[in-house]
Amino acid sequence: MKVAVLGATGYTGMMLLRFLRLHNGVDTVIPVSSSAAGKRVSEVDRALFSSLDNKLSLTDGCYVDLDTAFSLRPDFVFSALPHLASAIACARFLEHGKVVDLSADFRLKDAAVFENVYGEEHPFPELLSDAVYGLAEWNKERIKEASLVANPGCYPTASLLPLLPLIKEGIIAANVSINALSGISGAGKSAKVSSLFAERTENMSPYLPGRSHRHLPEIAQELREVSEDADPVFTPHLVPLKQGMLVTTVAYLMRDVSDKDIADCYMDYYGESPWIRIRHPELVETRWVRGSNYCDISFKNEGDRLIIFSAIDNLIKGASGQAIENMNIMNGFPETEGLLPAFEV
Repeated sequence: MKVAVLGATGYTGMMLLRFLRLHNGVDTVIPVSSSAAGKRVSEVDRALFSSLDNKLSLTDGCYVDLDTAFSLRPDFVFSALPHLASAIACARFLEHGKVVDLSADFRLKDAAVFENVYGEEHPFPELLSDAVYGLAEWNKERIKEASLVANPGCYPTASLLPLLPLIKEGIIAANVSINALSGISGAGKSAKVSSLFAERTENMSPYLPGRSHRHLPEIAQELREVSEDADPVFTPHLVPLKQGMLVTTVAYLMRDVSDKDIADCYMDYYGESPWIRIRHPELVETRWVRGSNYCDISFKNEGDRLIIFSAIDNLIKGASGQAIENMNIMNGFPETEGLLPAFEV
């Protein structure tokens, strides 16, 4: 396949290039960046020095702009552009092939909710019903048939994967409390004072808690697909890590269940999934998943409530790795294709 990566100089775009160079189903990679058009990829990301040259021959090893990428008619497109800009680009590239959008533009199904959350009208509301929410292990059958997949955010991925099976099977109540810790790379590559080393090192802080955070409507939307009563509380925190995410969720049990019952429920849903590992009775750690596409899950049963732990790499399972996983599902490749071994930014 001929694959384009829009926004190829950001963290998620850089990670996509690293995975695509290993993917046996991809012959050609088109790196797209308006700000870096004409520059060699190996000059911007030294970790890719000469290792992508054979797949970058169509662009002479250089980034190209959007118009050039469109003229090259890619079969598949990853869009890692900012929201709204991404929707406009995705609509254009859908004329040629399939698209995975890593922005938030197609995650919310209600255009009015999108406008309320992002403060602007959606440029292509007619595409919202066509987009499939790309939580790979949960929506696999729909993803197989999709032309447009909305790659989930990192917080929703780490929060939803351990919750959806238990809520659907009536094991836990849907009014959960989610506390999430994220590495600084989740804020993106743009220069800002709050991301400076001196501001973040030896410092942890909550930010945009409760209804303030843009990922809460995404989490609530997907939980309500399995329970109309879902009413999550969401509190994100920044911690002094480069990449990684740990989520601790407290939920009330709806009935008496053993640890085996809970583990069996997870295995019923995820036993065939190569990227989900049930770690119980161990408590998960971010270092176990760093640089990988794994989501590790564990739990503590307290009789009347359940404490659930999950860990992912926010840049991989929370972004680029899951995007590759979705591409694999959409095109009939093995779900692990191109994802082993993994890399860090």
